Amino acid sequence: MHDGFFGVIAPHPPIMVPEVGGSDADVTNASAAALKAAGAMLARFGPDAVVVMSPHAPGISDAFVVETAPRVSGSLAQFRAPQVRIDATTDTDLADAILDAAADAGVPAIDRGEYPALHPGVLDHGFLVPMSFLDREGRYPVVLLSLSWLPLAEHRRFGAVVAQAARRLGRRVAFVASGDCSHRLTPTAPAGYSPRGAVFDAMLVDTLKNGRLDDLVNTDLAFAEEAGECGLRSFVTLSGFLPGASTRVLAYEGPWGVGYLTAVAGDRVLLDELATPESGARGGMPGDDESPPVALARRAIETYVRTRRVIDPEPAEGLLATQAGAFVSLHRGHELRGCIGTIAPTAPTLAQEIVHNAIQAATADPRFPPLSPDELDDLEISVDVLHEPEPCAFEDLDPKQYGVIVSADWRRGLLLPDLEGVDTPEQQVAIAMRKAGIASGERVRLERFRVDRYR
Repeated sequence: MHDGFFGVIAPHPPIMVPEVGGSDADVTNASAAALKAAGAMLARFGPDAVVVMSPHAPGISDAFVVETAPRVSGSLAQFRAPQVRIDATTDTDLADAILDAAADAGVPAIDRGEYPALHPGVLDHGFLVPMSFLDREGRYPVVLLSLSWLPLAEHRRFGAVVAQAARRLGRRVAFVASGDCSHRLTPTAPAGYSPRGAVFDAMLVDTLKNGRLDDLVNTDLAFAEEAGECGLRSFVTLSGFLPGASTRVLAYEGPWGVGYLTAVAGDRVLLDELATPESGARGGMPGDDESPPVALARRAIETYVRTRRVIDPEPAEGLLATQAGAFVSLHRGHELRGCIGTIAPTAPTLAQEIVHNAIQAATADPRFPPLSPDELDDLEISVDVLHEPEPCAFEDLDPKQYGVIVSADWRRGLLLPDLEGVDTPEQQVAIAMRKAGIASGERVRLERFRVDRYR
């Protein structure tokens, strides 16, 4: 068990930072929103220290480098944004403990402070970009690590060394694995094009979506080199820090021919806890003190039904600025009046996801006619925000706690959790199969998911 540890896989393109990219940063809205969501999870986790491994921190080929300078600082001045600056305190006790544990384990590691050519105390953009979303104020003590060109197995061992050092000190530690995916996704990519780039990124995303972070240590380095990545070694080090961890992909996108992946890692129970947002008051009927998701859905429906205008939900903040699939359910007199949703995010923000799905639930559910203005006054609304689905066995299902996704070839059926009249996994799976057009007795793949329900 490692519920005292938490992990984040974070991309680091400077253009993603609004002060650097300006309007161009909008292209990476999905990654920015995902990092903000990871930042909210990090704040709820409340680490004693944050360990960051950056591919762009000064390093050497045959050893890991550990920053021990009491204070570290840096800015994005080289990217024309000197105002983006982070000044942080190093957890020097943890840094020293990592060096000691590495020596005990026979893992090559050096003290950056002993080598002036490595510019001790200076933060690079592999640290600055993700941490500008996760902790721009420098609230948490940090330890900056540089990767090496040692085998992947050594990176995994080094991750275990970091975990051992944290346990020795009784530290609650988050590990940020900074790194981008393939730099060769398109013919116009900065590192040139390789068809292996998209294959490599698909492998990464699939591995993490299926909770197999540990498998990355077995990646063919020739394959990784052909893809032109810079994050694999950081990700493998995270796997050593959190062996056997559950993982959730928050976003993946590939603008400009470079892949950007954002994910979180940790114990499943911990991730469920950290991903549960503050919901505020829960209403559901007009005039109630409604939570933000329900209030937004109601405003979107009322505006569209009365004026045929789609509202602009921006600027979104907090939960609504994250990315997630969402279902909007409508009832009148406790009878269903429409329900439309998305299993995975399709919009840059949850706010936009809710607006789209709310209008669809009101006007495009094939089971019902479009909602009329005179139905708005007694309309009950709930919004289910979906957590990342995870593969499961039938024995893992609980219809009160988990929704289910049943798949067979291209057919896919979903049923939300905690529905009236659905009391057993058998009922839940049977209904989801009927919705997908899957016959009884067909071989199916099961996934389960949690939701945060707003009424």
